[in-house]
Amino acid sequence: MYDLAEGVGTFQRDVFPAKAELFAHLADTHRPSTLFISCSDARVVPELITSSEPGELFVVRTAGNLVPAYTPAPDGIAASVEYAVAVLGVREIVVCGHSACGAMTALATRQDLSGAPAVADWLRHADASVARTAADEQDVATLVRENVLAQLANLATHPSVARARAAGAVALRGWVYDIPAGTVEELDVTGRPAALAA
Repeated sequence: MYDLAEGVGTFQRDVFPAKAELFAHLADTHRPSTLFISCSDARVVPELITSSEPGELFVVRTAGNLVPAYTPAPDGIAASVEYAVAVLGVREIVVCGHSACGAMTALATRQDLSGAPAVADWLRHADASVARTAADEQDVATLVRENVLAQLANLATHPSVARARAAGAVALRGWVYDIPAGTVEELDVTGRPAALAA
């Protein structure tokens, strides 16, 4: 098992000194350009797959990269989205799904989640994703793609996102990360994958 304390030691000894100027700048500057919404899955590391430096991404991670449609009730995800868009002024929002997603696998294979009621409740935010997928195409890969598109639609219901989009201040993007291949596909509005343009 990875020793976290040893990792902190490596960071303090090797990583931090090499980036000391950057961290000094970040001490009083917080201007990420992108809100990156990804799955909580430990195999998906947004900063790693985008080669981003500290301070460049505002990251929200949820099981299944789910973003509930806006409601006026208190909601940590809605608050994070609003903060990123209205306060930090991010210029793009990426919703990134991934291969072998446990949440999408549970839905595609209709797993019994009665022993995990909080998970079952949370996955109801993917009902539109399941509905968007034809019954004969409910494999995990298809559901992952449809889920990314459904979450982009949910994001568009958030007032801060709607205002920023109307002003041309933010763009929404859907990605799918393939873990074993290391590739990232960007989905067009129809959900068809295309190679990510560098």
